[in-house]
Amino acid sequence: QVHVVESGGGLVQAGGSLRLSCVFSGRTFSSYELGWYRQAPGKERELVAAITSGGGTNYADSVKGRFTISRDNAKNTVYLQINSLKPEDTAVYYCAADPSYYRLLRLGRADYWGQGTQVTVSS
Repeated sequence: QVHVVESGGGLVQAGGSLRLSCVFSGRTFSSYELGWYRQAPGKERELVAAITSGGGTNYADSVKGRFTISRDNAKNTVYLQINSLKPEDTAVYYCAADPSYYRLLRLGRADYWGQGTQVTVSS
């Protein structure tokens, strides 16, 4: 059985940083495409960053230069380093894993999802 556990969210002031972590267990995820989504109150869920099994990355325009996604296949873990936080980054952040980069990146679908971690940025 697969388990997905996120951590690292919290309350920070604008301009601060956070590092989100997401650990997958129950199978090997080195061949999976991984991503981070977020959903703010009253808004649709959006992809903020994705990383292929080979290490290629994609970012939403709103987070380019501030967010960095990375993965450690030995630890079955994906990270999201968030710098220069803005109040508009406030949302619940979800990690996701899917065998298809197209499904993850374009369709917002994934076989596995984290439970979500709250990021709140105060101005």
